[in-house]
Amino acid sequence: MNTPEQSQLGKASAYVDQYDASLLFPIARAGKRAEIGLTGALPFMGADMWTAFELSWLNLKGKPQVALAHVTVPCDTLNIVESKSFKLYLNSFNNTRLADAEAVKTLLRNDLSEAVWRDAARSGPPLSTVGVRLLLPEMFDREPVQELDGLNLDRLDIECDRYTPAPELLRVLADEAPVNEVLTSRLLKSNCLVTGQPDWGSVQISYSGAPIHQEGLLQYLVSFRNHNEFHEQCVERIFMDIWRQCQPTRLAVYARYTRRGGLDINPFRTSYAQGLPANIRTARQ
Repeated sequence: MNTPEQSQLGKASAYVDQYDASLLFPIARAGKRAEIGLTGALPFMGADMWTAFELSWLNLKGKPQVALAHVTVPCDTLNIVESKSFKLYLNSFNNTRLADAEAVKTLLRNDLSEAVWRDAARSGPPLSTVGVRLLLPEMFDREPVQELDGLNLDRLDIECDRYTPAPELLRVLADEAPVNEVLTSRLLKSNCLVTGQPDWGSVQISYSGAPIHQEGLLQYLVSFRNHNEFHEQCVERIFMDIWRQCQPTRLAVYARYTRRGGLDINPFRTSYAQGLPANIRTARQ
């Protein structure tokens, strides 16, 4: 089983510019999920939505081509793909001749699907595949910038002194009527699990149930500031802490992290069936 420490994170890496699917480095989700008490059926569904801003290859005449890629990884996959390995893999397309964008899309979908299910038992129902959508240059001006909808928690004048996850800060106003509420913050910050480099994000929390104490929720989100964990793992930790501490009847947590190395990762977890959010970048992305 791969571990984050075995990846290329924080290490000098060779620049491979010919297609090489072996560069993808999957890491099992199970270990970090066990840390937050998830060992059986998941209490959520959703996906990790990636945007690749630095995708290029050569056509059959050797002329460079460029595109943006939106990649959707279902959260029920066995593995995540470590982001630096994803970047190195994308670099391997740079001097590779391919017939057209459809050929690139097929390689991306097949290689990423194999990586996120690597080492999985192949019996039982079909495994979910990774979704890939390419945007060619003529579509670039259709890519909007939009902030997350919801009531902005950052308006609150709070004191903060906790900078590692503190779920005990979460509480509800049990004497008040249930609400349907969407809350947002741009103050989410955590660090890479291996390198300790900062990861900046915005988060949207949608829920139904007893009103969540907003000051405590914002203090809780700020408490991730010195926490070392991958994006997907942070969002699942936030989801489970709110789910357990506040016991909403419905909950969805969506984070959009700023890009690093030409990639952004935007995990979405929800307790009930619904469509994925539109993969629309925020101003900081």
